[in-house]
Amino acid sequence: MPLPWIQRAPGAPYFVTEDGAPWTPIGQNDAIAWPEFTGLFRRRDLPAIERHLRHLADHGVTVLRLMMEYAQGRHRYIERPAGQFVPAMVTLWDDLFRLCESVGLRVLLTPFDTFFTWVHWRHHPYNRANGGPCEHPGVFLTCPDTREVIKARLAFATERWGGSGVLFAWDLWNEIHPAHAGGDPALFAPFIADVSAHLRALETRLHGRSHPQCVSIFGPELITHPAAVDSIFRHPALDFASSHFYEHGTIDDPRDTVAAAISFGRLTREALSHITDQRPFFDSEHGPIHKFKDKHRSLPEAFDDEYFRHISWAHLASGGAGGGMRWPNRNPHQLTPGMRRAQRAMSDFLPLVAWGRFHRRNLNEEAEVDDPEVALFACGDADQAVGWLLRRAPLRADGRVDDSRAGPVTLRIPGLALGPRRVTLWDTRVGREAGRLDATVEGNGWLSVTLPLGPDLAVAVTQP
Repeated sequence: MPLPWIQRAPGAPYFVTEDGAPWTPIGQNDAIAWPEFTGLFRRRDLPAIERHLRHLADHGVTVLRLMMEYAQGRHRYIERPAGQFVPAMVTLWDDLFRLCESVGLRVLLTPFDTFFTWVHWRHHPYNRANGGPCEHPGVFLTCPDTREVIKARLAFATERWGGSGVLFAWDLWNEIHPAHAGGDPALFAPFIADVSAHLRALETRLHGRSHPQCVSIFGPELITHPAAVDSIFRHPALDFASSHFYEHGTIDDPRDTVAAAISFGRLTREALSHITDQRPFFDSEHGPIHKFKDKHRSLPEAFDDEYFRHISWAHLASGGAGGGMRWPNRNPHQLTPGMRRAQRAMSDFLPLVAWGRFHRRNLNEEAEVDDPEVALFACGDADQAVGWLLRRAPLRADGRVDDSRAGPVTLRIPGLALGPRRVTLWDTRVGREAGRLDATVEGNGWLSVTLPLGPDLAVAVTQP
């Protein structure tokens, strides 16, 4: 049976299927040239690809973020020359969409690997020196001839694969940057408006509707170029917002697993503050990029597993859709078994909350916990709330949380309507319920509940 399409939840900052069932992006960045997907090219080992996709689905993964071409090497260009689609690459994507359909996975698709396209520009088919339309990647967003081949690439993709519910959404431009527009972020908005309208009109004509759209950005650029905020978080042509959380030190080269989570909570709250129309938000790239790319080191696996899990829960509990999408930044580029277990644990938690009607606001600073050594991440509306509590200390010598400390803490969440609530406790490490409590929201609108806290604990507050 064809997969239903994904759309924004009516009036809530999350996603649902066209049938109204809640759907949450749980997944990571992948690449068609990385080890787990090499069997796709020229159909070298399609059974292995199907086994891998089923393994992902069994671990709660719902979506993969993929680039139509991965330009680190010279053998995965989808066009060569510009405007001529490579038959082997078209077959690769035909097979991937078919296999994803069979196992129930979806794809967040972005048309260009903008990083390696820039780094290896001398080889790229769009380079005018190679017969392409573009003199330099610094005019990607402004060159009229380049704009036409960008539109043509998107048109080819939706004509061939856009009728499928496997396509969750479009990231119209990966990590849009002023350097792609002669240094002027004011040129983001007209580029987005033009490309978005072109694709939406074509999809509506071909399929009777259009897939959701976003444009992503390397998060630190929002500090350097605050004018980009409007285009990323509030552009009227886009359906949801996405940023890449690569904060210096805490996230891109972590020394402990707590500081990264606290940064993720703060950055998620900041992102939500830019949104004025209840569109969903999620981080679509993060990870220890400086540690891996510049220092040429992978994080120790046990540390990385905890770092991954902490980041994921900070994102979800702060009001993001899902747990964010890791760029592996490991050698090889793939997630560890512990990260897969963490994805499963979050996926199993999701049914506790009615996301399709969760009109949440971030409560990281408004909610309270009575222990200053506990970091709190929370979001809620009048009926529901999600929280995650993380001990800041003690830390082990390697930067992980010491699990020897445990004891009761009192959590207080504001803004709930009066009446009884069920509080479900969730062990994020093993992915199962750790107890249930009954509580009542009193006349001041606060829910107060005492919880048994080990290293960390997630809670879902719902109506009984």
